[in-house]
Amino acid sequence: MSNPILVVEDDETLAQVLRKTLESEGYTVRLARDGRAALELGHEPGLQMIILDLMLPRMSGLEVCQRLRQDNISTPIIMLTARGLDTDKVFGLRLGADDYLSKPFNIDELLARIEAVLRRSTHSKPSQQVSVGDLHIDFQRMGVSKNGTRLDLSSREFQVLECLFRSAGQTVDREKIYQEVWGYDTAVTNRTIDFHIARLRAKIEDNPKEPRYILTVHGSGYRFVVPES
Repeated sequence: MSNPILVVEDDETLAQVLRKTLESEGYTVRLARDGRAALELGHEPGLQMIILDLMLPRMSGLEVCQRLRQDNISTPIIMLTARGLDTDKVFGLRLGADDYLSKPFNIDELLARIEAVLRRSTHSKPSQQVSVGDLHIDFQRMGVSKNGTRLDLSSREFQVLECLFRSAGQTVDREKIYQEVWGYDTAVTNRTIDFHIARLRAKIEDNPKEPRYILTVHGSGYRFVVPES
């Protein structure tokens, strides 16, 4: 039996449609009807994904996502929203959601996005753990510490860091970052990528204005540099 996907949806009809569809594709499914139940179940080990509705009773999907990421829960999250507002989508991504889908959606598109997110989240790691300068990166737990102090990185920020680290010493253009971290999400722009780079620098660099790990290659992209000992 595969690790379960947690579906968080207060619409009973849609929840059952999602459950039956995912089970027919070979997934194991758990259901939650409100935000508080989602937060509790989201902490359980072994989940391979959370499909999270934005509008929920007792606690919003945005708050659930934020609190899970604050608790260093790195389970991939696909957020469902009926609002159709770009601000909600961007806010959800910034809080740590891995993808989003607007209602009403095509079930085949949801299945494709699930496969894409799971494929990205299980991408082969360069090493389980590595120390670079004053940073220690744990790829298994998606954690980073600096001089022994754990840094609060969102899942997106960690994925950007991992993308750059895998090509350390080489220039990585924005298109490659876009493909590896966001897949085919058409809402992502260069400004989105630059925003995540800026947040990442603010957390891992001593002086974000004079970075030593993540350098800008003007007109091309970014390069991760392993500092000399």
